[in-house]
Amino acid sequence: MRTSRKPRLAAFPKCFMDQLCVDRTMTLFDWIELGATLGVDGLEFYSGFLEDDESFLTSVKAALERHNLAMPMLCCSPDFTKSDPLSLDEEIQFEKRMIEITAFLGGRFCRVLSGQRRPGLTREEGVAQVVRVIKGLLPFAEEKGVVLNMENHYKDNYWKYPEFAQKIDVFVEIVEQIDSPWFGVNFDPSNAILAGEDPLLLLEGVKHRVVSMHASDRYLKCGTIEDLRKEEDTVGYASRLSHGVIGKGLNDYDKIFSMLHSVGFSSWISIEDGMDGMDEL
Repeated sequence: MRTSRKPRLAAFPKCFMDQLCVDRTMTLFDWIELGATLGVDGLEFYSGFLEDDESFLTSVKAALERHNLAMPMLCCSPDFTKSDPLSLDEEIQFEKRMIEITAFLGGRFCRVLSGQRRPGLTREEGVAQVVRVIKGLLPFAEEKGVVLNMENHYKDNYWKYPEFAQKIDVFVEIVEQIDSPWFGVNFDPSNAILAGEDPLLLLEGVKHRVVSMHASDRYLKCGTIEDLRKEEDTVGYASRLSHGVIGKGLNDYDKIFSMLHSVGFSSWISIEDGMDGMDEL
């Protein structure tokens, strides 16, 4: 059933990932203070921003409440294509803990991914394992009142290989095998561009499953989309594409939002911008 409620806006600090996760020159509390100046309804977090400590998490929750900000989604990057059973179980247990933290912070969504597209991993094996693992997490997510939202991802900032389900056909194959109110899609149109594919084509295939969205944009610094497709297995981010100001890149946001509106989308849209600073964000 469609609803007239409007989507809510959050922001994600893509521009400060290394400061928050690697060199730690910025704290999560710094980001909350900055994010509060943006006039958004919430701030999306990444698992690498957090300390798994009760005192820290309680302080984070209090900081959000002081600014009347929600934490709608915890952006996690579980690697569910690992072949070693012990390593895979570590990924599962980590995702469970992130689901718990999402619930503690009042969040509705906790991201899941497929995992890295490792050499030698077949499509059939990868799809079967990812579907099995995500289905296995759903009872726990339901218990905590958290929806797992799988993103059409390019690659985590700190992964070696691109996303296993980077391509539309693989992503859709996984999504169509998981039928649960506790599972949906986090749609990111720019990630489809990074995969050398059409975001509108992907959205048409999963629009009824979209429960949240990342809004970002990309532009080509050189070459063409065809050149990008030829480089799909390159380790690291594609050098010929760059983040751009939302609405000024390759994405057709009028069409994207029209398609989402047509199926009654009224959830969170997280602004993923600002690679050249807070003014862009």
